Amino acid sequence: MTTPSPSTPAPPSRLRLTAYALAQVVLAVPALVFLVLGIVGTATLVVWVGVAILAISVPSMRWIADRHRLMAARVLDIPVPRPYRPLPRGRPVEALLVVLRDPMTWRDLAWSVWAATFGFAVALICLLELLLVVTFPIWWFGLRPKMRARSSVDLWFLAASRTEHLEQRVQVLTETRADLVDHSAAELRRLERDLHDGAQARLVALSMSLGLADQLFADDPEGARRLVSDARATTSAAIGDLRSVVRGIHPPVLADRGLVGAVQALALDMALPVQVDAVLDGRPAAPVESAVYFAVAECLTNVAKHARAEHAWVTLGHEDGRLRAVVGDDGSGGADPARGSGMLGVRRRLAAFDGTMTVSSPPRGPTLVTLEVPCDLSSPRTTPSSGPA
Repeated sequence: MTTPSPSTPAPPSRLRLTAYALAQVVLAVPALVFLVLGIVGTATLVVWVGVAILAISVPSMRWIADRHRLMAARVLDIPVPRPYRPLPRGRPVEALLVVLRDPMTWRDLAWSVWAATFGFAVALICLLELLLVVTFPIWWFGLRPKMRARSSVDLWFLAASRTEHLEQRVQVLTETRADLVDHSAAELRRLERDLHDGAQARLVALSMSLGLADQLFADDPEGARRLVSDARATTSAAIGDLRSVVRGIHPPVLADRGLVGAVQALALDMALPVQVDAVLDGRPAAPVESAVYFAVAECLTNVAKHARAEHAWVTLGHEDGRLRAVVGDDGSGGADPARGSGMLGVRRRLAAFDGTMTVSSPPRGPTLVTLEVPCDLSSPRTTPSSGPA
């Protein structure tokens, strides 16, 4: 008999499959109840009572569907993501329209008919075969095929089809592309502002100082030398401004030391102690590396400005094809990513690579910002700054 590898989960046991069948039998009744409520709520949507009924029936039906979706995924040993469209927060009318336009809402209703009739019968048979001595051999050999068949039908209703998945993917790409265009335009405006207010202004002052010095050389050589000295200082300041702008586009430390070394450099520049626990066996693609670097930098900037923290930390790793960074602090908590343009920019920057940002910040802390981006790592091209040369 072949022993499954540690990375391959064992299939559910017969007792667990029977427990799933029991749960399906128990949930069949509320599924039927919420089916009726969903139909009544849709029919009476012209009055507010229909909205109230849907506000109860839709989340309840989705909760039941989620339980069956999870059981079916475990029985068939396949990943099944939650297929519902995201709902806007704080806008109940728009949320209702999204629910009504979501095809999964209506597929849930169709599934509940199956779950309360034929699906209920399949699950009940699986239970009765275990309880009756005569049918115990049928339960032993037939339980798994019946539960797999029931799960396949469940997912036919509850999982997004390939066409729906592609439609959702196109919608996500359209939204992230629009966000990325807006973010890029904002970045260009920032660069133009920095160049205009910084380097350009200093270069104009430099030109004026040199012009005045040229006029004073004949009559006031000492004054001309002072103007040239001031021009030299202005040149150094202009070079510093240009370097700052370049670092804002792509920091040299990121290209030289990679993401780990760049994050360590960020931690050293912080006014409060920041512990970095970062292990990467390679380097992500340059755009992903840059996006995660600036995301971590924005999070650390927020810690310094708003958290009133005494200590912060950054963990960085790569597992299951995802680059994951967690920025935490022991500050006052209560962070709301929707209130700050910086964190919205982080979310947009990561979304362009199918990345996500989640924030956990209860009152009195701690605050944890988790950044995840799907990517592969190439072989390391540089040595982190903390490593041996």
